[in-house]
Amino acid sequence: MNRPPYLDYSAMTRVMRLDPHEPAFINDPYAAYGWMHATAPFVFWEEFGFWCLFGYDDVSRVLRDRRFGRERPGGYMASVGERPHLADFDRLEARSMLELEPPAHTRLRALVNRAFVSRQVERLRPRIEAFANTLIDGFAAGGQADLLPAFATPLPSVIIADMMGVDAAMASQLVDWSNAMVAMYMHAPSPSTEAAANAAARDFAAFIRAEAAKRRACPGDDLLSVLIAAREDGDRLSDDELVSSAVLLLNAGHEATVHQTGNAVRCILHQEGDPRRLFATPEQTAATVEECLRYDPPLHMFTRIAYDWVDLAPGVAIEPGECVGLLLGAANNDPAAFDDPRRFMPGRADQKNVTFGAGIHFCIGAPLARLELQIGLKTLFDRLPGLRFAYEPSYRDSYHFHGLDMLKVEW
Repeated sequence: MNRPPYLDYSAMTRVMRLDPHEPAFINDPYAAYGWMHATAPFVFWEEFGFWCLFGYDDVSRVLRDRRFGRERPGGYMASVGERPHLADFDRLEARSMLELEPPAHTRLRALVNRAFVSRQVERLRPRIEAFANTLIDGFAAGGQADLLPAFATPLPSVIIADMMGVDAAMASQLVDWSNAMVAMYMHAPSPSTEAAANAAARDFAAFIRAEAAKRRACPGDDLLSVLIAAREDGDRLSDDELVSSAVLLLNAGHEATVHQTGNAVRCILHQEGDPRRLFATPEQTAATVEECLRYDPPLHMFTRIAYDWVDLAPGVAIEPGECVGLLLGAANNDPAAFDDPRRFMPGRADQKNVTFGAGIHFCIGAPLARLELQIGLKTLFDRLPGLRFAYEPSYRDSYHFHGLDMLKVEW
């Protein structure tokens, strides 16, 4: 395999130089991943400033290794106050379940988890099916559409808003706040990005506090009311924990699913034959979605912090407090773990993707995301069997998220 021209690697130092904003990499990171799989399964990625793992076995192992975690050394509030211009953003992040470790993580996850188990999520099927059809009704007569704003974004964002008991008319505002906040996870955010993220965090938190006050006065059967009333061994969420948990659920409840829907449509339209064959039965639908999750996932890097000295690989010792990058997109396409990984094969016998992570931080919303993808994609291709690209879509500059800039189609 030829080395991509934008990638520089020193075997002596194990340092990789690869600008994550390089257009060729943005639109096809798998070429670089493939070369690294054949060359070095772990590298120091100079632009990010930490060691990164490419291989499936290594990524899966570290995701489960309790010597690594998400919480910063010094406790979950250690970062608050270090960046005054990001005080509102850091305050939300510090109490987020995603950024905590046991025992705080265990407690919060137990309080939230009951709403996202598969049997609870399955009850949403009629609502998701009806809304998917409503969205398609809204643009089907036009003969063309950008599926990202017309379908991929409103479907999960309105569903999670419904679950939280938030007015569906607020869904677009929730998406705007979420987009501003997750931009902080990109490589080298600019001062304007930081300012927008902090403002979004401040406004989002204020909105949740106002919604929580309404629920305390008049509880319902929505998820926000459940979180307010939730108890586990006599415990309950504090006000700050409630706000952070609600913001996390509203953000995570749509962000990755939007990207995955677009990536999946692109992938399926590149396959030969009638796309409806991939959704002919519930089993085929589930297998197709799972292969889309493996083949072109929406999150390509997830980081962990070392809590002890760890020999990451021969000659590579990680110090406590050091960050490690886990390349989920690369792991999902590791030829040592998957037969012919760049071939789209629903129902493959070696399906074991790490798109939703692993270990105690396995994505709590995975059952909901899978259901939305299965229903949304099947409904879309059943309703619009002649779907085709208006022009070839490109990916947006948003590594380590991986999603399309737009998805113009016609039928």
